[in-house]
Amino acid sequence: MKIDFYNSVRAEIDLDAAERNLNALKEILGNIKPACVVKADGYGHGDTEIMSLYQSMGVDFFCVSNIDEALRLRNAGCRGDILILSWSAPEHSHILIENDIIGSVVSLKQAAEISAKAAAPVRVHIKLDTGMSRVGLSADDAEKCGSEIAEIASMPNIRAEGVFTHLAAADCMEKSDFEFTEMQKRRFFSAAEAAEKRGVKFIHKHCLNSAGAIFHRDERSTLARLGIVLYGLKPDRSLEMPIELSPVMELRSVISQIKTIHKGDSVSYGRTYTADSDRVIATIPCGYADGYPRLLSGRNEVLINGKRARGVGRICMDQMMADITGLEGISEGDEVTLIGRSGDEIITADDLAEIYGTIGYEIVCGISKRVPRIYKRGGKEILHSV
Repeated sequence: MKIDFYNSVRAEIDLDAAERNLNALKEILGNIKPACVVKADGYGHGDTEIMSLYQSMGVDFFCVSNIDEALRLRNAGCRGDILILSWSAPEHSHILIENDIIGSVVSLKQAAEISAKAAAPVRVHIKLDTGMSRVGLSADDAEKCGSEIAEIASMPNIRAEGVFTHLAAADCMEKSDFEFTEMQKRRFFSAAEAAEKRGVKFIHKHCLNSAGAIFHRDERSTLARLGIVLYGLKPDRSLEMPIELSPVMELRSVISQIKTIHKGDSVSYGRTYTADSDRVIATIPCGYADGYPRLLSGRNEVLINGKRARGVGRICMDQMMADITGLEGISEGDEVTLIGRSGDEIITADDLAEIYGTIGYEIVCGISKRVPRIYKRGGKEILHSV
């Protein structure tokens, strides 16, 4: 299939797939409200575009990682709540106030600094550490944690609207992992209850991430922070999912040149591949600067006209090579699918992740900003974002 690319590589974002994923997840959630996580530029899919889609579907709660990401959503027309999941500096509290953004409080010290520096009430959710050992108030002693939450909630210019935690092993299926997740939930809700007994009134108490929402659903959690599953990938590639998810991103390029090399000829940097016979090699103008990992070198496959071709030689900054020997009907200018479907064949981000021992999150988040995002509805391009 010939394709006319403005750029030599493009990421195609299927908004219909994103819509199907959210609808499927809503069936599981029941009365639990979805909070769509669009941090890291919507996991590489485009934060403002994904936010706009889900806002049109009635979502009014979004999660990001920092103030810059929150401002991007607000400036793009986000009307709902925006929660910053990570720590933000107390001296930036005025930005939260001016833009109606919810910050995260992770310690008594940070809360006191926000209280001292803010000129008006700052909306916050208080983070509890129930076993992730990352950030948050320690919740291993419920009464002590509840007292600290109440202390924060009573500080001037602190409006404690919520409390939350993160489940560290919700995507792990061993019995010990299930027990650990249940322990985290017990710690979380016990600490929240201890705070409520001291007069703290929460709008939201939330502990469910993507895997938590699917495998550890708990209606005591008022929000489910849906991340990777919105984009059609598994929280862990080994999981058997109870719902069908549709990958939202496909990564495509073209064949820029085809040449025949001879026995003994090498391909790419370091001469890591040497032909043992005459081979037909296709060059594809996509490389690690586009976010296609160099660690896939010599182990990857690509799809051309519904056929698989093996990558050979080291992946370069802007190009890679594939062996198309014996594949008929392939010519220069043909479309190459690096992630996605071609004919009856499919390569997912999870497939690429498995090759060198990472997760699908890293693959899609790593697709670089120089790769244009092409947004589609009904198979037709509706928006080109560079």
